[in-house]
Amino acid sequence: MSTTTSSARRQIHLGVIIQGASGNMSAWRHPDAVADASINVRFVQDLARRAEAAKFDFLFVADGLHINAQSIPHFLNRFEPLTLLSALAAVTERIGLVGTLSTSYSEPFNVARQFASLDHLSGGRAGWNVVTSPLEGSARNFSRAQHPEHAERYRIADEYLDVTKGLWDSWDGDAFVRDKASGVFFDPAKLHTLNHHGKHFSVEGPLNVGRTPQGRPILFQAGASEDGKWLAARHADGIYTHQDALEPARAFYADVHRRLEENGRSGDELRLFQGITVIVGSSREDAERRYQQTAELVTIESALAYLGRFFEHHDFSQYSLDAPFPDIGDLGANSFRSTTDRIKQEARERGLTLRQSALESATPRPTFLGTAEDVADGLQQWFEARAADGFIVRGGTPTAFNDFAEQVVPILQSRGLYRRDYEGATLREHLGLRDPVSRYAQAALASSV
Repeated sequence: MSTTTSSARRQIHLGVIIQGASGNMSAWRHPDAVADASINVRFVQDLARRAEAAKFDFLFVADGLHINAQSIPHFLNRFEPLTLLSALAAVTERIGLVGTLSTSYSEPFNVARQFASLDHLSGGRAGWNVVTSPLEGSARNFSRAQHPEHAERYRIADEYLDVTKGLWDSWDGDAFVRDKASGVFFDPAKLHTLNHHGKHFSVEGPLNVGRTPQGRPILFQAGASEDGKWLAARHADGIYTHQDALEPARAFYADVHRRLEENGRSGDELRLFQGITVIVGSSREDAERRYQQTAELVTIESALAYLGRFFEHHDFSQYSLDAPFPDIGDLGANSFRSTTDRIKQEARERGLTLRQSALESATPRPTFLGTAEDVADGLQQWFEARAADGFIVRGGTPTAFNDFAEQVVPILQSRGLYRRDYEGATLREHLGLRDPVSRYAQAALASSV
């Protein structure tokens, strides 16, 4: 596949998701798996170093706030994202560090301070994956009587992000003078107090951390619901999404860019990442064998438990396995809405049984499966078709990420589609995004015109 002129100007961005032995229900049983990978810091440090050697833009840590005995093994015993990323900041130099944190079950001041601290610790490599927590059981872990409904969670997140961005603007970049001779530690004119009073939050400020190396941490939004796309168009620097095929991915990309324009933003202000599972083999047959080896580790009982998580931990074992997917109404609408809508739609359109839906959900066939050339061709096709600006890679087998970094990345580099070395030091520079302008600098500029 030849490289077009447009792809020579644009380059693919890559992140890798840290998820222990895998997000598969049974991948920890694979002969090549490190069974305790989710809580094994040396395993994660090794992955981080490999990703940095391959010049990945960032590491990505997902998270959740509610588990039960049927949860994916990786979810049962894993590091808290910011704690882990702070440890990884000490053993890496360039790669970005993106962590998930919920706006539904945290406070803006603390979160602004945590991510600002990570940005300073890492020299400007911090990113926040903003989520609203889909699982209703989360409320019971935070002394809440009820989990907010879907649209309300996003209204809360909208105000939450206004507050955190305002707190990150508390100090101008050159506010701290630290002049020993004069005794001036900071310039009072460059300190700004937020004084936010809104429907959900009342936050005075200022933040007790100075302006960060990249102005503020990078903001990701994960999800494909209407509310999620609306939030991303208003606030996000990056989107983490997943579509199974090229045309739906292109449509999603175009929809997001339309929404950006409606919010007075340009397409250059956001990078859209498709979350992908990859398996690389010496041949297509070898890649298929690797997929089947992992898929066969999943029992139908585990698959039903995995499926149930998306639907508020619904018990699917009560239905006939080989009957059509059951009619469960709007169940799941207040949790993983875009995912549950897709599962029900595919089952209906393809006539899938419950057994088929559960097994496909538990071990979905990778979008990119084949030789290194096959995978590189697929990524190039999606990238050049404006279905994505980049990809967040998860391995379909325990060795898949290493195979991708060692075999696919060099092909993308040879085609001019991917960097051979970092050109900047911050995550914002890796993504090619402009530095944010403080709201107070904008106000001062507007008043001087």
